[in-house]
Amino acid sequence: MSQRLSISASIFFILIFALGLYFAFAAVQGPSGILRRVQVEAETEELIAERDRLRKEVGRMQNLTHRLSDEYLDLDLLDERAREVLGVIRPDEIIIQ
Repeated sequence: MSQRLSISASIFFILIFALGLYFAFAAVQGPSGILRRVQVEAETEELIAERDRLRKEVGRMQNLTHRLSDEYLDLDLLDERAREVLGVIRPDEIIIQ
């Protein structure tokens, strides 16, 4: 009888140990594990940097659009953009490339 208790106790402890190993592995490697969290945090930082860059670009484009609008026309900017698009320079300009 004591041998039967020791076998069942051994099986119980082996089962508990195996479950503990499974849950420890899942906590580190699983879809909600520590490694996935680090990966998500790195992706979040990259996306925040990209968002900030795009916001800056949108702000620059809004500024240029406003400066070329009917309400507020920046003639210097209009001249610069037209010459750049058309590939034309004034006779008194020197282009350095």
